[in-house]
Amino acid sequence: MNSISRRRFLKISGATVVTAAALAGASKTVVKAAESYSKPKGLQIIPSYCDLCFWKCGLLAYVKDGELWKLEGNPKDPLSNGRLCPRGTGGIGAYFDKDRLKSPLIRKNLRGEEKWIEVTWDEAFNYIADKMNKIKGQYGPEAMALFSHGIGGNFFKHLMRAYGTPNETAPSFAQCRGPREVGFELTFGDIVGSPERTDIENAKCIVLIGSHLGENMHNTQVQEFSRAVEKHASIIVVDPRFSVAASKAKYYLPIKPGTDMALLLAWMSVIVNEKLYDVEYVNKHGFGFEKFASEVSHYTPEWAYVETGIDPDIIRETAREMARYKPATLVHPGRHVTWYGDDAQRSRAIALLNALLGSWGRKGGFYIPYSFSIPKYPYPPYPEEKETVHNPDNKYPFATGEQISTGIREATITGKPYPIKGWFIYGTNLLQALPNQSETIKAIQNLDLMVVVDVVPSEIACWADVVLPESVYLERYDDLNASPFKEGFVGIRQPVIDSPNDQKPNWWMAKKLAEKLGLGHYFPWKDIEEYLDTRLKSAGLSLDELKKEGIIKGPSKPIYLEDGAEIEFATPSGKIEFYSTQLEQSGSDPVPKYTKHPEPPAGYFRLLFGRAPVHTFSKTQSNALLRDLFPENELWVNSDLAQRYGIKTGDKIKLKNQDGVISDPIKVRATERIRQDCVYMVHGFGQKSRQLRSTYKVGASDAELVTQYKTDPLMGGTGMNVNFVTFEMEV
Repeated sequence: MNSISRRRFLKISGATVVTAAALAGASKTVVKAAESYSKPKGLQIIPSYCDLCFWKCGLLAYVKDGELWKLEGNPKDPLSNGRLCPRGTGGIGAYFDKDRLKSPLIRKNLRGEEKWIEVTWDEAFNYIADKMNKIKGQYGPEAMALFSHGIGGNFFKHLMRAYGTPNETAPSFAQCRGPREVGFELTFGDIVGSPERTDIENAKCIVLIGSHLGENMHNTQVQEFSRAVEKHASIIVVDPRFSVAASKAKYYLPIKPGTDMALLLAWMSVIVNEKLYDVEYVNKHGFGFEKFASEVSHYTPEWAYVETGIDPDIIRETAREMARYKPATLVHPGRHVTWYGDDAQRSRAIALLNALLGSWGRKGGFYIPYSFSIPKYPYPPYPEEKETVHNPDNKYPFATGEQISTGIREATITGKPYPIKGWFIYGTNLLQALPNQSETIKAIQNLDLMVVVDVVPSEIACWADVVLPESVYLERYDDLNASPFKEGFVGIRQPVIDSPNDQKPNWWMAKKLAEKLGLGHYFPWKDIEEYLDTRLKSAGLSLDELKKEGIIKGPSKPIYLEDGAEIEFATPSGKIEFYSTQLEQSGSDPVPKYTKHPEPPAGYFRLLFGRAPVHTFSKTQSNALLRDLFPENELWVNSDLAQRYGIKTGDKIKLKNQDGVISDPIKVRATERIRQDCVYMVHGFGQKSRQLRSTYKVGASDAELVTQYKTDPLMGGTGMNVNFVTFEMEV
């Protein structure tokens, strides 16, 4: 560190940011391209795919006289169908973001103090490689862990496997969709996947349970939902909050938070007891139906009314409505389903309700996806690896396939089953993504090395030893996209404009760091185009054609049972498991049961949080175009409750949770569209990174208030809707 010039020292204190070269040009209204870049004249239209959420929609970038002009959907792409969501259209703002990281940084003082030295890429890689070699020598390669989100992490995953560690994870499993995948896999032997295999546009009845289509802006789903609304599909929405989707519903059920399982069991009881299920489908594909039917039959609508507050007649009427349109009834599986700690069983109940209606593999239900087969690159074999640390002693028996991020955090704190001494973090803001920020910070303080790769100076980057500035998705190649969908396709992400400063693509970072670690033979390709070309040629495809069109489609195949598609149930019985012997053998309930969850103490309200259609969590809030549409979050408070407390829309209050944590001020939104026993805010605001000057302490952070969580015993997911808040009136 002493060899690095002190004139490049960046000191950040209070609300003032002294940026030097790493944050130079922040006062400019437009980020200019490097002077050496010769701008082409005229209009170029370059296909690529989006990176503002996991959907990876195909896009067309318009570059006019060398300047990025606009983005729109690629009409050839089956995911975007020629349209982008508000985030995708506003992606230009990521390029022009004045808060972007511009050069590699190495921490100067204590972690979290945001004091940095600007360094060269070579200096950064030497520092990281030296630390990683020391960790490997003292603790073994498995002492490094990778937290990664998005396709851009693929090359870092490859690097870490080459280094010798099996410990890689993404919060998208244990903090988001994991319980859903486990619940459906236990039932059907297969997961819902990403993008979700939901045939919304052909559904005649759509049931949304805490799934906010139109607010969680997943492009294809929202387009299909709008077409279903146009075709007068019957829509049933269950939510404590009257969401955008609820405004389209035939039936809106304002359920008491925490009681969704009771409603699901009552619906299944009505369908079973009145023999409204798809008898032929169940007889052909079902296993253990009689035991299942016996278990659920006693959960009457009258019983559920006491728990949920939903009128028994409405429960019966909506159950019959679902059955009326079977098998083209889709009970949506949701995505962010880590709510109360019994989430895998609740997701299994949703899977079982769909099974009763015969919707799995059927038109208007869940189609059978397939993907374009692109062979992997022929890499050398990886070194032999130790067992992972995420699930010691198989504590969570169904946490298979993907690792538990909080399990790696716990191993970092305890050193068990073996020490984790290095974190490599790509594209995920762990302080916003993981529950209980104090546990995350405690783990960080036990590390010998923490590297963060990001495009903006996120909160987690504030705690890093090294921060590596990535080119935004419009400036780089990434791996091929061949997501399973209704039709097989392969899409390309390619640069449409140069990076404006010293940012670099993830593949380049991984390759250069591998060379420093003596692992260059694991990256034998010259550059990313050679890598992509090798993969595509092995599938009989052309890189030049893909770069030109953005999309290459495969031959069509049937995706519904009624059209001749074949379906397999990879369960022990080879059928849909209404009664799960796997769960029974593990000591768990083979049929879901209702668990009563704690209610708010007197004067407190359950904290609920969700999405805004123009933001991707904390990822996009420094994007000026998107910030202009949704600058800060608000607290939804029931109007009667607000009147009782003497607060009104526009007032600012603070929230205090059950553990005494107090939030930053947040604007009140008094509304009749939410129950009195809960409040709601959009996730991702109230960020504490001082380098994010445009978003620093704007709004309030729900993540700060999520100090409690309940872990799912089946798969390790963290239920986070178990926190309660009260109002602090003095701001």
